[in-house]
Amino acid sequence: MIEARAKERHREEMAAFDEKQKRRDEQQAAGKKPRGRAPQAPREGPRSKDQYNFTDPESRLMKCGSGFEQSYNAQAAVEVESRLLVSETVTAAPNDKEQLAPTLAITSPVIESIAAVLIDSGFYSAAAVACVERGSESQPGPLVYAATGRQPHGRSIEALEKRADPPAPKPGASAAAVTAHRLSSKAGRTLYALRKQTIEPVFGIIKAAMGFERFSLRGLGKVRTAWTLVTLAYNLKRLYHLGARLQAA
Repeated sequence: MIEARAKERHREEMAAFDEKQKRRDEQQAAGKKPRGRAPQAPREGPRSKDQYNFTDPESRLMKCGSGFEQSYNAQAAVEVESRLLVSETVTAAPNDKEQLAPTLAITSPVIESIAAVLIDSGFYSAAAVACVERGSESQPGPLVYAATGRQPHGRSIEALEKRADPPAPKPGASAAAVTAHRLSSKAGRTLYALRKQTIEPVFGIIKAAMGFERFSLRGLGKVRTAWTLVTLAYNLKRLYHLGARLQAA
């Protein structure tokens, strides 16, 4: 099993390596000097720190706070106005950078269209954003508002000052530059600020108010079923409060 996982990891790392090498080749062909070190091809085979869990082989060792735990990675998408969960899944991948498109792909059919997607830097990658915004032939994808790096907590004096939006990136600018410009505009900052008051409270309610902090089952299939039930319970709770609020109004 360790050998099989090593092959899967090598396949993913080779895809990332090929993408980086392609970008460098395109820059050199355009007469530009690539920045940074040239990417190194990943090494095949198991590594000295590879591990295998015999209790729950489908789970993975993931960073949790200051340590590491055998875990699954639960994903969810929230509709801003209602704060209802419209997409949910569980993966064994410890990294979120490949989870943006798959999570949006299973959005509830009740949601007819998506105008914008708000994500933190953990989900950002140029490839993921391009895949989502490309959409399909019949319908273009939504605009992605993403932090391309860590956002500082609190507000500085500079952030509170009124200032004009920066000029738009020049044609041919990198995907990272285009995404960063969206968040640098007043409209982009206002829209992105909604992320903190939608998805963050939802996970807080599930953990603190509903008391769900860990999975009790083993195996990806059972864990996914458990997460579906948890998110369903959250939505029922949310719908109840929305209904009570409408009656009071």
